Amino acid sequence: MLMTSPRPTVADTSSAPCAADTPLLVVRDLTTQFPTRHGWLTAVNHVSYELRAGRVLGVLGESGSGKSAMLRTILGLQPKSTRISGEILLDGRDLISMSSSEREDMRGASVSMVFQDPMTALDPVFTVEQQLVETIRRHSTLPRSEAADRALELLQTVQIPSPERRLKAYPFELSGGMRQRVVIAMALVSNPRLLLADEPTTALDVTVQARVLDLFRDLKHRMGMGIIFVTHDLAVVAEIADDIAVMYAGRIVEFGRLDDIVRSPQHPYTRGLLEANIRPGQHDRPEAIPGSPPNLANLPPGCSFAPRCHAAEAACWDAVPTFVPVSPGHGVRCLNAVRPVEAVAR
Repeated sequence: MLMTSPRPTVADTSSAPCAADTPLLVVRDLTTQFPTRHGWLTAVNHVSYELRAGRVLGVLGESGSGKSAMLRTILGLQPKSTRISGEILLDGRDLISMSSSEREDMRGASVSMVFQDPMTALDPVFTVEQQLVETIRRHSTLPRSEAADRALELLQTVQIPSPERRLKAYPFELSGGMRQRVVIAMALVSNPRLLLADEPTTALDVTVQARVLDLFRDLKHRMGMGIIFVTHDLAVVAEIADDIAVMYAGRIVEFGRLDDIVRSPQHPYTRGLLEANIRPGQHDRPEAIPGSPPNLANLPPGCSFAPRCHAAEAACWDAVPTFVPVSPGHGVRCLNAVRPVEAVAR
């Protein structure tokens, strides 16, 4: 079925506990703005999508496209000076309208986040066990001894070798891959329904990165959680995601199933990201996208990608393109997008 609204929708093929027609997460017209001396900087610009339990949404884009700002807005980690509008519904509850104390209780219980750098996410002066136990007791009434048992269970869940010994270790005594697994274990303390991952493999070598991606896939199938996986690496998102949202200058410019995006990218920016990567059997040099991302405090008129787009026309500078469907479950924000057969027939 063609999308008839600007809100991209993630299809459900999981056996998650939520009803088949009920999304786990609904983001509607989300806008996040930060005050600067030059005016308001719009980091997330009218973003809308849905995510169902048991699915992984990969959010792809260059640095500064608004990916991390969107995750922090969902989790409620933005400064008080931030201006936020729209809706974020998790299991039907609007996160934006919650009080500060309600958001604190929600973090870790219903939604958790895995940050990019595990060394800064962990306290270097406390052992792994101390940090896990503190997190567990924050979200439960378990006594310390049972919390310690739960900490060991979590390390086993994230497949850390010799978990009994790692519990007594300090973060600096662990490898980067093990530190990231500890951070993932902390995020799983209360079996959250939604897991946010902010470039969790960026600081890892390729071998360790593959193991961490395997772990995310295992968690998705075993726990049935919804995952938003933010990255700038197309190879990573192709390994983990069911669906892809391509972000540019704070907006989602293309949305669809993984196969549709990789095989038939419709937005010039998506094609540029694909061509900038080395593909199997490729003999030509990768082609970089010309220019740089725009200043989010001073976006160009019309399509934000127009100054870097080789196919830009005069109309591209007049108005921001609307989100249009090009095939079932696949939409794009571009004036030159291929229109669906049904629309052409009319």
